[in-house]
Amino acid sequence: MSERKSIHGEWSSQLAFFLAATGSAVGLGNIWQFPFIDGNNGGGAFVLIYLACIVLIGLPILIAEVTLGRRGRESPVNTLRGLALDEGRSRAWVGVGFISMVSGIIILSFYSVVAGWSLDYLLLSLRGAYAGASPDRVSRMFAGLTANPWRQMFWFTLFLAVSLWFSARGVRAGLERAARIMMPLLFALLLLLVVYALIVGDAGAAFSYLFSPDFSRLDGQAVLLAMGHSFFTLSLGIGAMMVYGAYTPNNVSIFRVSIWVAVADTGVALFAGMAIFSLVFAKGLAPAQGPGLIFTTLPVAFGAMPLGSLFGAAFFAVLVLAAWTSAVSMIEPTVAWLEERGWVRMRAVLAVGAVVWLLGMVLDFSFNIWSGVAWQGRTLFELFNFVSSDIMLPLGGFLIALFAGWMVSERSLRRELGVSRPLLRLWLLVLRYVTPVGVLLIFLNALGLIRGAL
Repeated sequence: MSERKSIHGEWSSQLAFFLAATGSAVGLGNIWQFPFIDGNNGGGAFVLIYLACIVLIGLPILIAEVTLGRRGRESPVNTLRGLALDEGRSRAWVGVGFISMVSGIIILSFYSVVAGWSLDYLLLSLRGAYAGASPDRVSRMFAGLTANPWRQMFWFTLFLAVSLWFSARGVRAGLERAARIMMPLLFALLLLLVVYALIVGDAGAAFSYLFSPDFSRLDGQAVLLAMGHSFFTLSLGIGAMMVYGAYTPNNVSIFRVSIWVAVADTGVALFAGMAIFSLVFAKGLAPAQGPGLIFTTLPVAFGAMPLGSLFGAAFFAVLVLAAWTSAVSMIEPTVAWLEERGWVRMRAVLAVGAVVWLLGMVLDFSFNIWSGVAWQGRTLFELFNFVSSDIMLPLGGFLIALFAGWMVSERSLRRELGVSRPLLRLWLLVLRYVTPVGVLLIFLNALGLIRGAL
């Protein structure tokens, strides 16, 4: 096990690490993307392919990131620098840490804007603003939100300020406390929403959409979607899991907790899908994904349901909680790196917050004042998303798989993981030969280079 000590602190227990890591993994994609791509690509057949991709792509990199983090006990940048030195490898590997850190900051900037929309809708729900509203009226409500830069600024600034407040309090008093409060609340609210949706919605139609296997709808593109989501859903490639690994006590089983994180992450996505589509299908609405599902389709369904305003507020509270637990994990790699350079934590947090806020304002304006600004047909919001999610994340994940699989000695990995040699070699076999190919295909698909061949 690692003999190094983190200067930032440590999780108090295995449960604390599980809640924090699950909070980092569970995010908006679980709720507004996975259920739709599952239902539209074979339902239960897609779930089987997705679970295989989790085992072969997502989980191996998750274990690798946490293992490297605990081995190095520092920020991703300094962990990779230290481990490269220990293993006699090139110091250029430190660049992977910088890629993950920068991609996390960019993602957090547009994540904060979207989370701000959720806060706005939480208030609208409590006021009953979309009770009995038509689809056109709800669409106008969302258009009015994005067209108003100052209204957006208020909400995303509030979201970011709370995220920074938790981060400024440190590992146990901030990050761990956020996970211990928010994750049980998220699970409880989600369970409540599922029960509500099963009672007042069309559970049969939702179950059929999500779980009835239709292998005829599985094609190469569906497999690539499963591969991509299995990677993106676990917060890989942004340094969050690596820095969380740096805070993990030596007595925590990385293999066991990583598996439970993957199970919990998938469970949240499937339960959210049951809750969402039971309501959507009950009102004869068309399934969608992304902002269209969350901010236009679903409010119409809630608005037509008994106690819809109350349960609509519960749903947007789930979104906000998921976003907050992910946001604090995206802040942490850069804050930890600045602390290791001698900055006090509060100063580091404020510096990261200022950068994220400025980027967030650019994205805020991309919906209104700068809506005409585009590059190769992409708005600034779409461009930020493309560069970070479609280029930097897969690139970072690919390099992490190569570093952990080929640059770190088997002896060092086994010592850190504390598992049997056969299990270690099975994981290394997948990490070395299967996972990098999968991530490379995700990367090429995101760039549109292999879609035409499928």
